[in-house]
Amino acid sequence: MANTQAAAAAAKRDLVLELLLDAPREKLYRCWTEPQLLMQFFAPKPWTTAHAELDVRAGGTSYAVMRSPEGQEFPSRGVYLEVVPNAKIVFTDAFESAWVPSNKPFFVGTILFEDAGEGKTRYTAIASHWTDEDRDAHEKMGFHQGWGQVAGQLEALAKTI
Repeated sequence: MANTQAAAAAAKRDLVLELLLDAPREKLYRCWTEPQLLMQFFAPKPWTTAHAELDVRAGGTSYAVMRSPEGQEFPSRGVYLEVVPNAKIVFTDAFESAWVPSNKPFFVGTILFEDAGEGKTRYTAIASHWTDEDRDAHEKMGFHQGWGQVAGQLEALAKTI
């Protein structure tokens, strides 16, 4: 029972975006796992992704640099926790590399790609936070709007590859 209560409490710290995208999951997955593709959709426009390095495997690292319209850069390092090709990517900023803790863990991201038939994908993005305060801050930063815009950019890109 304690595990059930802990799971319910943790779920309250999740932000979830569920969409039906008009692109096959294999193409969406490619966009998430190939640096040159990720750079084309990962930041909500007019922001851009100036650089990306991805070692997409459990324990592999990621490094992306988002650039504001004013030219300010925001680097982000993380580690992949679970990778299931064309189905699931789980990553976190709690580690910077090879289990080296980051200064301030913010969330664990889970991206799910489920075949919805006719070349469509049920796309679910989950941001799981350690604290209610972090969840609230992420929501105020525009999680649903920003991640929704990025999902639209992802869908458009996947249609071109």
